[in-house]
Amino acid sequence: MDYAELEATLQKAFDESTRIYRARGFQRRIGFGSRPALISVDLANAWTRPGNPFSCERMDDLVMPAMQRLLAACRHAGAVVVHVTTAYQITDRSDPHTDMGMWHHKIPVEAVNLADTALWAIDSRIAPIDGEYVLLKKRASAFSGTPLAGYLRSAGVDTILVTGVTATACVRTTICDGLADGFRTIAVRECIGDRVPGAVAWNLYDIDAKFADVEPLARCISYLEGLRIPRAAAE
Repeated sequence: MDYAELEATLQKAFDESTRIYRARGFQRRIGFGSRPALISVDLANAWTRPGNPFSCERMDDLVMPAMQRLLAACRHAGAVVVHVTTAYQITDRSDPHTDMGMWHHKIPVEAVNLADTALWAIDSRIAPIDGEYVLLKKRASAFSGTPLAGYLRSAGVDTILVTGVTATACVRTTICDGLADGFRTIAVRECIGDRVPGAVAWNLYDIDAKFADVEPLARCISYLEGLRIPRAAAE
């Protein structure tokens, strides 16, 4: 595939869409708050390493290096960090009691079996450290059916920096639900991936118009460096 040609085509679509959106009052800014949390979605081995149905592109050359820089800034600032992953206990598609729900009728979620911890473990390049919450989810959104919103509120969080995979599904739905639950939503551009060409660019463009501010890594790090989070709030 000619990625330069794809990017040029997408840019033409973005330029025209921007004209329409701005004329109608879209693309407003939500801004950063004072108590951020990093929500890292599905950057586990089944998504970040090759050889799995869920393997995503540009993990080694873009997403992982960017995540390492962002994590370092979050840790230095004392921000809340949540690592989100996905796995299923009952992967027999014929079992009516499966925890996969109906999702297996659309995508091969049975490939991420809870018994195989290596699959759903967070990638060692961004491994959690003591004090960082690892959240196991069953649906696309990190908020759906989980205690995430309550956990963030108890920590005084008002802003979520959302990263991970995929732009088309789990990252996007997490952002939408985060906004609905009252958090300032920031999508960190270089820290978001997918497995389909053009999917990241299109979804981030559309997310920026409606559900979150899409910000470059450098600006997010600058924001974190300017924070002074009291230790009690960070914990």
